[in-house]
Amino acid sequence: MSLFERWLTLWVALCILAGLVLGNLAPGLFGVLAGLEYASVNLVVAVLIWAMVYPMMIAVDLGSLKAVGQRPKGLVITLAVNWLIKPFTMAALAVLFFNHVFAGLIDPERAPEYIAGLILLGAAPCTAMVFIWSQLTKGDPNYTLVQVSVNDLIMVVAFAPIVAFLLGVTDISVPWETLILSVVLYIVIPLIAGMLTRRALIARDGEDAVAAFTARIKPASVVGLLMTVVLLFGFQGPVILAQPLLIALIAVPILIQSYGIFALGYGVAWAWGVPHKVAAPCALIGTSNFFELAVAVAIGLFGLNSGAALATVVGVLVEVPVMLSLVAIANRTRERFPA
Repeated sequence: MSLFERWLTLWVALCILAGLVLGNLAPGLFGVLAGLEYASVNLVVAVLIWAMVYPMMIAVDLGSLKAVGQRPKGLVITLAVNWLIKPFTMAALAVLFFNHVFAGLIDPERAPEYIAGLILLGAAPCTAMVFIWSQLTKGDPNYTLVQVSVNDLIMVVAFAPIVAFLLGVTDISVPWETLILSVVLYIVIPLIAGMLTRRALIARDGEDAVAAFTARIKPASVVGLLMTVVLLFGFQGPVILAQPLLIALIAVPILIQSYGIFALGYGVAWAWGVPHKVAAPCALIGTSNFFELAVAVAIGLFGLNSGAALATVVGVLVEVPVMLSLVAIANRTRERFPA
């Protein structure tokens, strides 16, 4: 992990501060940017999200799916946690905290939006950062690639129905057209573009060309993330300054979910005798979030100024320090797993 990536939380925090300052100094500018949208999709944010997602999708190798049947335990744990447990526990925690525990501390009219943002986070398993967490725990890179590839294919067909179901359960209106459009824009198109790019690069110079190309465009991905944070907090500035504790309140269920899901996946892997080089990445995949997708869909469904968009950005803020702490736990418990 580069120095910049290691301190990503600091850069996100600085961009939050910049967004708050600019949002209050130049509200007219952010109003113009907010108006640049088509079919409920903000065009500025769409470009930034594509800049983030496209490099990740180049890493997806559908050829690795041939190895799905080998050592299935880690994959079974990952898929069960990501699609049968995590979205529903996140929704339950969101309802518990924002409809009950924090009810007296927040605007009750905004509670459904915060719940929706957390549901979007919980239903979007991580894609790219998983490779970093796997490397830091000395995970099996080929197995991690299989897990990520399978997850991305499932996400194409499962993300929208799960989100729609959970939003419906919490009595939040779901505009299906916008949700499906978001999946196409931020999963299907980048995935196809990434696959075609990967195929062209390998045909030309092999796997080394993929690594070199990804390294060259990686700065664009990080810049897209940071600029998105500036924009979102610029739009949200007045609300946040009026409620300074709001960020901490949103972070509470995210933290509980992160450590709880990791404990579940890691514990099951240990009890099932999964080797550490597979167990650690499979638990970390279930814990980490595809926050770029969650941010984009929150904006499309609820708007740039919504509590849902704010909740997904708080997910960005806590992601790196939480995941690094879990990496440390995984590395310290390596000897407890079979060789």
